[in-house]
Amino acid sequence: MKRFFMKQEMKLPKKKGLVMIACLAVLLVGYFVLTWPEKAWPEVPAVVIEPVEKGDVEIYGEYVGRIRAQQFVEVRARVEGYLENMLFAEGTYVTKNQVLFVINQAQYRAKADKARAQLKKDEAQALKAKRDLERIRPLYAQNAASQLDLDNAQAAYETAEASVAMSKADLDQAELELGYTLVRSPLSGHISERNVDLGTLVGPGGKSLLATVVKSDTVLVDFSMTALDYLKSKERNIEIGRQDSTRSWQPNITITLADNTVYPYKGYVDFAEPQVDPQTGTFSVRAEMPNPDRVLLPGQFTKVKLLLDVREGAVTVPQKAVTIEKGGAYIFAMRRDSTVEKRFIELGPEFGNNWVVERGLVAGEQVVTEGFHKLAPGMKVHALASDTLKNNNPVKQQ
Repeated sequence: MKRFFMKQEMKLPKKKGLVMIACLAVLLVGYFVLTWPEKAWPEVPAVVIEPVEKGDVEIYGEYVGRIRAQQFVEVRARVEGYLENMLFAEGTYVTKNQVLFVINQAQYRAKADKARAQLKKDEAQALKAKRDLERIRPLYAQNAASQLDLDNAQAAYETAEASVAMSKADLDQAELELGYTLVRSPLSGHISERNVDLGTLVGPGGKSLLATVVKSDTVLVDFSMTALDYLKSKERNIEIGRQDSTRSWQPNITITLADNTVYPYKGYVDFAEPQVDPQTGTFSVRAEMPNPDRVLLPGQFTKVKLLLDVREGAVTVPQKAVTIEKGGAYIFAMRRDSTVEKRFIELGPEFGNNWVVERGLVAGEQVVTEGFHKLAPGMKVHALASDTLKNNNPVKQQ
């Protein structure tokens, strides 16, 4: 019995030692697992993406324009005389055929009266010559008058008729000159200040320019386009200066005033010069613009924005997503597996902060707009939509 208990006492310390060794091994393994250096995983870059959009795009060109009156007419004295009266207020609106100035009429009225009296005299002589001819004819038929008498009567009558015609022309000329003493407005519009004072000798022998009348309820806007813009328009079968009923739009302009406000009315291009100026490489274009409130003044310079083209169903991307190099333009497009692809694209016209893409992209694809400078093709990225960053700091491009 005593020997049995001694064997049991010897087994217990041995088991405790094994347990301690096992615990120590577990602790060592845990220590090495916890303190073992982690494998360095590559950092996934964060980028901002935006969808490729599709829609109608308006392409504009910007130029410097000059306002010109639709009609600008000089009022001149057509007969010579002393200016007697002015029948308008300077700077006001005048109507067509309204009397503006009165030139001394005395000499022209006397001339007209003289021509009228001469006409009456010639008509009386013509009437006498006609009666003489009518008396000679039956006498000649009865051999009571000679052929010479008949020829003289016929010549006298024809001379008298010619004198009547000449006197009528003289009377018309005299009355026309008398009418010119009342200087009338050639059109409806606003009149300038007078260029001469009352009592001044005016007409061909003196000062003939009396004032100017400007029709400015509609104005013309002149500007110059580059030959390159013209060629681009031709590529799209757009004739600048011609209305095309087959299109849903027409080349129209908007202008910006000196205070940087946009004029509320639009104008339409109605003329383009058929040749290019060899000195400037540009050609002149004209647009007609309504001006009911006389906000636009002739001679004024302004900024012109011309609608050159409308691309229907165009694919567009933000300018900041495009990188242009010597080999071409490219973007980074994101695939479904969150990796990026470097893709070369063909760019079209530029508008606002976007590009039209002719080839290489379709609507709905996602392109990287921020953070693409640290990317390489096939790299996995963490994509952030641009609208989620409105209240946060954007991703910095490195």
